[in-house]
Amino acid sequence: MNIRENTLAVLHYEPYERLPILHFGYWAETLEKWAEEGHITWEEAKNWADGNAADLSIAKKLGFDANWSTCFGGNSALRPGFEPKVLEELPNGLQKVVNHEGVIELVKPHVASIPSEVDHLLKDRASYEEHYKPRLQYSDERIDFNYLETLKNREHSENMLGIHIGSLFGNIRNWCGVEGISYLYADDEELYKEIIDDNANLCYQVAENILKTGVHFDFAHFWEDICFKNGPLVIPSVFEELVGPHYKRITGLLKNYGVDIVSLDCDGMIDSLIPIWFENGVNTMFPIEVGTWNASIAPWREKYGKGLRGVGGMNKTVFAKDFEAIDEEIERLRPLVALGGYIPCPDHRIAPDAKWENVQYYCKRMHEVFTK
Repeated sequence: MNIRENTLAVLHYEPYERLPILHFGYWAETLEKWAEEGHITWEEAKNWADGNAADLSIAKKLGFDANWSTCFGGNSALRPGFEPKVLEELPNGLQKVVNHEGVIELVKPHVASIPSEVDHLLKDRASYEEHYKPRLQYSDERIDFNYLETLKNREHSENMLGIHIGSLFGNIRNWCGVEGISYLYADDEELYKEIIDDNANLCYQVAENILKTGVHFDFAHFWEDICFKNGPLVIPSVFEELVGPHYKRITGLLKNYGVDIVSLDCDGMIDSLIPIWFENGVNTMFPIEVGTWNASIAPWREKYGKGLRGVGGMNKTVFAKDFEAIDEEIERLRPLVALGGYIPCPDHRIAPDAKWENVQYYCKRMHEVFTK
């Protein structure tokens, strides 16, 4: 059995030969460090992207089988994006910039961190209709149909390929900010709903036109990131009412095209949103960020049954420690793998504190422990 066959078998509770060893990428700073240490080439570090040739080469050197984030997606974001530009140079060396989503941030040049948001162009109906609604219209230019042609007739491919659906709420949170999106629901519920509907309809149209080409996808993937360490950044009941039906509509479309594994990427404590996703057709939680709240597939499986799958849940922080810590983490994962329908994967992109030899050791031990 190849990697694709083993992966699909695990997620469908079917017999498999060995557990796939998955990852979902690296920080750019991680790759730069590894290039400086001589483990990878500078060309690989510079050119890396999910699923490309550099990604496959680095994975082979480390011992990973595949990157779960290997997906084809159309452009379901703002099109065109805003032109990033520096608005102001501050005396302390920071820059005030507007990014591609119309968010005004404070950034320090050549330093990677979570930016400090100071303002947002999207504030009310006037700003939405002027700057955002025109950027959420469907056109065929959002999809690379020529590249899609190269993906046809891949029924016997050794590698998994997903269709990336986009984001039904996470992008909106970006455009408004957490505070802005929270106030918007109170100040203008009609606009709040309209933005959700417009964004979701675009995601549906892009997905539908990709699927109509006949390319076969092994799974579908959403991105959200709308939770933090204590729970969601949106009221679950509001999310269920206004966003839930859009998940159901899109997952219904996917099912009609034979895509029955639907994963969703959301960091943080996601427990109160899981039933909304699950009841509306999202059946694979990812990346199951362990965090200080100790997320695990086990209690979710007990609550929701075997219909709920998972990819992730491997505490990536052990890559900065030692072999003993890695062995302990693998032993923690062993009973979770035994549940079926679950594949461990580092619970975020591999960070700069990860030691090359530790990641290699993890892959080696995972192959040894989980090959039947």
